[in-house]
Amino acid sequence: MTRREPQGHPDPSTSSGSPRAESRGGHGRGVKAVYGLYPDGLSAQEAVSRLHAAGVADRDITIQSAQPMEDFEFGHRDKATWMWWIACGGGLIGMASALGLSWLTETSWPIDVGGLPIFAWWPNLIITFELTMLGAILATVLTLIITARLGRGSTIYDPAVSDGKVLVGVTNASMASSSEVETALSAPRGAEIKTIE
Repeated sequence: MTRREPQGHPDPSTSSGSPRAESRGGHGRGVKAVYGLYPDGLSAQEAVSRLHAAGVADRDITIQSAQPMEDFEFGHRDKATWMWWIACGGGLIGMASALGLSWLTETSWPIDVGGLPIFAWWPNLIITFELTMLGAILATVLTLIITARLGRGSTIYDPAVSDGKVLVGVTNASMASSSEVETALSAPRGAEIKTIE
């Protein structure tokens, strides 16, 4: 099903602070994004497959859902990530900082501990563990904020996603390709197509 709105009347489901979403009106104006709302993951997967067949790159496809869609191919497209390596790097930096801090403080203010070494491994394991975990956690959180684009918003959003719909959209759709994109998005059953101008 394709939703159509009268020319110049914004979709009431969108807030005043978000980009205006209209159905296939507005000819002659630039189209920033085209998206479809689907009732389930199967329909959304068909839309993504049709977009790929139409030559749309993954980086231009936006997919939003209220819950993980790991049973479908599009749910694994961002599976490859550097987050594990970045977390390990943060942990190594934290561990090095802990060992350096322990060595610096214990050698700068040496205390006679009855013939035992001034810098001992076992007493320093606690601070080493804590700063290692701190470094890994901070690196993971910062990576998540950057890669998930938290705080920068999104070109495409529809409140229907919170009600269980799956959103599949294309950003940077030119006037020449927007018709092909709309055709690909409207093919699956239950599709509701909207544009953002």
